[in-house]
Amino acid sequence: MARVLITGMSGAGKTTVLHELSRRGYRTIDTDYDDWVLPDDTWDEPRMSALLASDSSLVVSGTVENQRRFYDRFAAVILLSAPVEVLIDRVSARTDNPYGNSEDDQSAIRQYVLDVEPLLRNGATLKLDGRRPVPELADEVEGLITGHPIAPDAR
Repeated sequence: MARVLITGMSGAGKTTVLHELSRRGYRTIDTDYDDWVLPDDTWDEPRMSALLASDSSLVVSGTVENQRRFYDRFAAVILLSAPVEVLIDRVSARTDNPYGNSEDDQSAIRQYVLDVEPLLRNGATLKLDGRRPVPELADEVEGLITGHPIAPDAR
């Protein structure tokens, strides 16, 4: 069993994949909720350190400036990505999270794709296309958690 981080831009599908993995019985933490992110948009480092020290099987989701400090504590860092138009369509349609509904939010997302996603791509151990069906994406993550990754030719 392993700890896995799923990262990516807003609208890439992180929360949706996390929900599927939770439905399958895995412990998941979406750091967009429950005060994991501090007002300066970084993870609460002592809290995250304690979580990662105490749990060997876990899927964490989030995208924050200081996440790189924790990469060595994850068996895999997965970048979930999609074209910017897909991201904007998805965040515009959300009803459970207001982020992405405004033009300012959408402009910020476009800029983050240019500025932040390349940094995430460089740190990722696996890159997945967020347009793929959720069960397939969850299968890939589950394979990493269980130590039985899906062979590239089996996708």
